[in-house]
Amino acid sequence: MNEAVRFDLVAIGGGFAGLCAALRGAELGLRTAVIEAGSGEAYPCSSRWAGGIFHVSYHDVKLAPEALLAAINRQTGGEADQELAAAIAADAGRTVDWLAAQGAVFEPASPTNWHRFTLAPPRAAVAGHDWQGRGPDRMLRELRRRLEERQGRLLLATKASSLLVERGRVAGLTVRRAGEALDIRADAVVVADGGFPGNADLFRKYIGPRPERVLMRHAGTAVGDGLTMAAAAGAALVGLDRFYGHLLSRDAMENTNLWPYPQIDALATAGIVVDRRGYRILDEGLGGISIANDLAALDDPLCATVIGDAAIWETAGKAALIPPNPQLLAGGGTLHRADTIEALAAAADIPPDNLASTVEAYNDAVRFNRLTTLVPERSTRSGAPPRIATPPFFAIPICAGITNTMGGIAIDGHGRVRRPDGTTIAGLYAAGGATGGLEGGGALGYVGGLIKACVFGLRAAEHAATRP
Repeated sequence: MNEAVRFDLVAIGGGFAGLCAALRGAELGLRTAVIEAGSGEAYPCSSRWAGGIFHVSYHDVKLAPEALLAAINRQTGGEADQELAAAIAADAGRTVDWLAAQGAVFEPASPTNWHRFTLAPPRAAVAGHDWQGRGPDRMLRELRRRLEERQGRLLLATKASSLLVERGRVAGLTVRRAGEALDIRADAVVVADGGFPGNADLFRKYIGPRPERVLMRHAGTAVGDGLTMAAAAGAALVGLDRFYGHLLSRDAMENTNLWPYPQIDALATAGIVVDRRGYRILDEGLGGISIANDLAALDDPLCATVIGDAAIWETAGKAALIPPNPQLLAGGGTLHRADTIEALAAAADIPPDNLASTVEAYNDAVRFNRLTTLVPERSTRSGAPPRIATPPFFAIPICAGITNTMGGIAIDGHGRVRRPDGTTIAGLYAAGGATGGLEGGGALGYVGGLIKACVFGLRAAEHAATRP
């Protein structure tokens, strides 16, 4: 590679968004390349570690577009950019069909309808990491193989450092490879490097003050380079204060057997979340993603413990694909149990009188349907909660885990990057976790990381291929 190298389309980032953009562009006759900072056949990226489920706001991707659009709007409280939501709704089905044509094998991960399109083979239902040879890892390797068959290139150990902007349009980028700075000319550049979950400074700026006390539930490779480069070229940034993530055992901060699974979300949503004083600190009814965001924004994100009872442990505790009952203990996580709330509090190092009064007030509010009188209020978005009344009671110290950022570069329905005034920057596109406007908001609505990456990877390439 030298300074004379030119491509029609270059994607920054070798995950699903970048590889889909480059491969689709190559199918359409473009000379394409992917710039990837990692090295090796199994270069690290969060796409490789993904669960592999393609869904649209927890709905089957093959539903009619109008049904998918309604699902997105319900999940996001109507806050999603409607152009982006309509793009996902229109293209979700054809995107999984395109992936199947590229060698993807899908199988249901469970009888749940939105688990129907899961990349095979699925990960095992065990605590800890299990990605080697699983569906997403296999699919990334296949996308790379097919890209190279079409003369596209994956440039490993190559880090994008800045965009080349000429007369108001992006004309390529500067990269560093083997210690050298090189310019790559391109008619279209697609930022697809996954957002900024791994950038502590940006985390502090937009999400919360203590990133070191939040579990980095990702590959650590998405550090906001694309976002920073796009902003320097005039891009608008939207929704940077929200992220997609889950609750995990606090032990996962040190014990790698306890992340990315099992998640503690369902237990927290069915029970209560208290601080070190034994007082509720948030609305559990909004679900695990909301709880994770609330905790990450605190001065001490590691202050929280989930409290529940035997009935919750035997129901919500077994509800997930990789359930905390029994995988929390299998992975070596802490689970305090006791026959009284006071004894449980003592075991969990929480003031017994405070926790007993908190549970009593909560149970009364549940019994008499007075959840709105609680402080904080307890909503029922995730369903009517049960009382915490059946011994043995349990306590699980938890942490918030960030998987990917929900906000990022503003784009239109073709993946073109927008300026603050709504106009687009010629030659610049973005896809996947680097983008914003679709997810997050006050409702913390999640649409789906894999479908978002692949739909806009395809759309960006297809728009770039139509330009004169």
